Amino acid sequence: MSRARCLSTVFALLLIGGCSSHSGTGGYAPGIPDDIAAVFSKPMYQDSTWALRVVDMDSGEVIYDLRSDENLYVGSVRKLFTIGEALVALGPDYTFRTPVYQQGNVSSEGVLEGDLILVASGDFTMGGRRNPDGTMAVTDYDHNEANSLGNAELSAPDPLGGYDALARQVAASGITRISGDVIIDDRLFQPFDFRDEFLVRPIFVNDDVVDVIINPTGPGELASVEHRPASQAFSVDSNLLTVSAGADTGVELIPELPDCIGTAGCSGSVIGDIAVDFVPPLTEAFPLVQVFRIVEPANYARTVFIEALERAGVSVDSVPAVAANDRAALPAKDSYSPDDLLAELVSLPYSEYARFVLKVSYNIGSDTSLMLWGLTEGVDSMDAALAAEREHLTQDIGIPGDEFLFFDGSGGGPATATNTAILQMLKYNSEQAVFPALLKAMPVMGEDGSLAFVTDFEADPTLAGAKGNVIAKPGTYATGSEDGILLNGQSFAGYIDARSGRRLMYALRVDNTPLGADVQNIIEVFQDQGTISAIIWRDN
Repeated sequence: MSRARCLSTVFALLLIGGCSSHSGTGGYAPGIPDDIAAVFSKPMYQDSTWALRVVDMDSGEVIYDLRSDENLYVGSVRKLFTIGEALVALGPDYTFRTPVYQQGNVSSEGVLEGDLILVASGDFTMGGRRNPDGTMAVTDYDHNEANSLGNAELSAPDPLGGYDALARQVAASGITRISGDVIIDDRLFQPFDFRDEFLVRPIFVNDDVVDVIINPTGPGELASVEHRPASQAFSVDSNLLTVSAGADTGVELIPELPDCIGTAGCSGSVIGDIAVDFVPPLTEAFPLVQVFRIVEPANYARTVFIEALERAGVSVDSVPAVAANDRAALPAKDSYSPDDLLAELVSLPYSEYARFVLKVSYNIGSDTSLMLWGLTEGVDSMDAALAAEREHLTQDIGIPGDEFLFFDGSGGGPATATNTAILQMLKYNSEQAVFPALLKAMPVMGEDGSLAFVTDFEADPTLAGAKGNVIAKPGTYATGSEDGILLNGQSFAGYIDARSGRRLMYALRVDNTPLGADVQNIIEVFQDQGTISAIIWRDN
């Protein structure tokens, strides 16, 4: 597999925060095999800290145990906690139900004398990834990280599919015109900050991004620039010029975080140059994909829904399609009458959402899943959900409180955990009825998700059989420094179906690894952790 796939993994999990205080690779515990210790001792890890814990899942036998009590950076391994908890609380067959209600009477001419209200359910795809076969569309290079990765591969389904389905139901009810407003009720949970980019709310359109789809034309001509979804809510202007072969390519979106959404004429610009012979990263083929963030999700969703209604034959001519969502006009929360239900979008099962989150490490989906779990515990804010989760992890699962520190549901910031804590969560997950769904959702080494590229075992063919038998979640925490990129923490955690036939649980971590100026050096770290995982598969 090419380097590009590794970069997808790296940047999809890239976070900003402090540096590790651990150092040194000496003092390996007795019983660590020489070929694993040889990887630990490579020159690039001379200032790094390795930790490893491997346990037989059925017998509880501890096979390898190195620094299992040290709190190291966890990155997106944190998602195994969040998604495991959400699967248990919601159930793998749970479906989001997003209703639309009328507030007012409908005349004999089909005019709704009042408002139409879409009540957000926390469905973070809103039908925009639904495949015809009832699965969720997940690409190797997800558009949520397009700007970090340098490119993305767009999924095929219509990102507005759910909104069009709701609009058709409203039209089928006999409504032809709405005399009042269209409002998004986004009060399911309190909005929370996502990485200083925007406030996440329980309503989504196209994963809260606008995709920019770029293709070169001829030298001296403007490049072809399209965007999706197409909506009055946000337009894209382009001054991106196609330049001759061999010239430098630089593409910039201004602003990446447009705060004008909800006002007329809101737009972003694409500027720069793109060479005719430029090879897009990751896919190595056009189109090149970049994204604007939808920083006002309710405003954007309101416009998109009004446009969907108009496509379905329902006019909304009493209010502007582009305007701020009028939360102040909403009735009391949870006061809707079943008699006023006009339409409902029923999602794919949550197991498909878990697969989306874990395969591509979708951060906002994991954070939203923590909020949904919090609602089952009677809380509706990120801080309260984290507090409730801490009580659950310590009191119900028995993980010591000083062995983990989380700041959100996805592994953002300098989140830490011990290997002992991670394996306690892995064991807990394995004992739940939802375990098959969790296992199916996780990346598989050498086959899919963020471990698909880890297949380079040509130097030792005895390791090749590990492909398809290591089911793990990687987690990456990296920062910039004066000397280049510092890989603060890189983790693998999950399950190994060993060559002997037994199932193992493991957590493999390395903190404080300088990568220099070339981010592709992280490929070697991923491959080294893949090699160690394969050795564990082979020898146990």
